[in-house]
Amino acid sequence: MKVVFCGTPEFAVPTLEAVAAAGHHVALVVTQPDRAAGRGMEIQIPPVKRAALEFGIPVVQPEKIKNNLEFRELLEGIKPDVILVVAYGRIVPQWMLDLPPLGNINLHGSLLPKYRGAAPIQWAVANGEVVTGVTTMRIDAGLDTGDMLLARKVPVGVEETAVDVYEGLASVGAGLMVETLAGLAAGTLYPQKQDDTQASLAPILKREDGWMDFSHTAKVVYDRWRGFQPWPGAHTTLRGKKLIVQRMKLVADTFQGEPGVLQVEGDSMRVGCAEGTVLELVEVQMEGKKRMGAAEFLHGYQVKSGERLGL
Repeated sequence: MKVVFCGTPEFAVPTLEAVAAAGHHVALVVTQPDRAAGRGMEIQIPPVKRAALEFGIPVVQPEKIKNNLEFRELLEGIKPDVILVVAYGRIVPQWMLDLPPLGNINLHGSLLPKYRGAAPIQWAVANGEVVTGVTTMRIDAGLDTGDMLLARKVPVGVEETAVDVYEGLASVGAGLMVETLAGLAAGTLYPQKQDDTQASLAPILKREDGWMDFSHTAKVVYDRWRGFQPWPGAHTTLRGKKLIVQRMKLVADTFQGEPGVLQVEGDSMRVGCAEGTVLELVEVQMEGKKRMGAAEFLHGYQVKSGERLGL
């Protein structure tokens, strides 16, 4: 098939590579513009752009696409059989949806209709899901509401973070997209409508999503930390200053104090959560300071049992 591929982050790279390796003609890659990022505000090239250039595939990086006549004429001149969209980061306009005969096919990082939205992998992990997956779907004008084509389940390990799951789903999704294209070419796929009553949303992450609420159980707080890696992570306050928790683990012990109260035993630092559950804070970082293991932090800041987080 003649393909136009739209994608931006590392998650989309395995799919681009797999589609090209399967013998499809990727006529064009569309990705987000290069942007300045990080402390040094250095220009960052999207991972999909780097991969496309290695394959010798032409790349365009339009700032806007909805009313971009030059971009529209380019795609109309290519006449793709299908447009693939994998974590592109732009809403696909109606004229693009109508252009290719096989439609616009999206690889979504969840088992639709669960976790429609911008951060499906993060929210699935944050909500403690033990199984997630990927779905290929035909894009329509709604938010991840189009007809489903194929799906594949992937287990989520109890200690896996969103970063771990992200990598696994990217690989599984690449194979699923190749399988989807083969099915479309053979006419053997039967699109299935989503059950909107089973839908849940996975909105774009905000900094405040990383706030640790110790009125929840330790498992809930821990799962949110796993899900919100690498950002917004998990943070609270100690002595009125922001405390970032870089690593934590669940502890089987019970805690008699109020949620948010610290318990220091030797070199370990634990915090009570709801229902007497306990988290151990393994590595922490006061805002603006270096990361420290619990032992170094307890010694350096003279932290005592009974101090409270989140005030």
